[in-house]
Amino acid sequence: MKIGFISDTHGGLEETVEAINLLKDCDNIIHLGDVLYHGPRNALPKTYNPKELAVILSKIDNIEYVKGNCDSDVDQMVTGKDMSQKNRIFDFGKLKIYAVHGYEESEEDWIKKAKENNCNLIVTGHTHIKVLKKVDDIFILNPGSTTIPKDGTKSVAIFDGEKLKHINLDTKEIIDEINID
Repeated sequence: MKIGFISDTHGGLEETVEAINLLKDCDNIIHLGDVLYHGPRNALPKTYNPKELAVILSKIDNIEYVKGNCDSDVDQMVTGKDMSQKNRIFDFGKLKIYAVHGYEESEEDWIKKAKENNCNLIVTGHTHIKVLKKVDDIFILNPGSTTIPKDGTKSVAIFDGEKLKHINLDTKEIIDEINID
């Protein structure tokens, strides 16, 4: 089973479509929030077109969402997708995931909630900065941002059944990876 991770698309049409195309072989894609609106703290993305992006996302059935701090009820209305939950648990057998945008809790809080729910992977968004590490036998992943990266590289992440990988959206190269034991 392949699982894709995407976050902080902020209405960037071309980058999000490119990310979805890169993850097209995934069985499931988890979007970690901040889907359509760029927010008052971010520059307007060059390819900002939330209206057209909403139409595209409305037609994709294998993406699940968690609510980010820039997401609103209208985002759900225009996409027809549930973006109401600030955190979610996904069980994919080898991976049990605690997914959260990550703007209200600390890493310690995420780890506590992951342990309470027997999760072995925490996925977050919000910072626009890639993270891939292991803490207390729990993997922590932030796929970074497709549209407004704050670490210089547009990115997504994928679980290929054995490894978690960050992928550079521009070059399609693997940035880093870690084996899931």
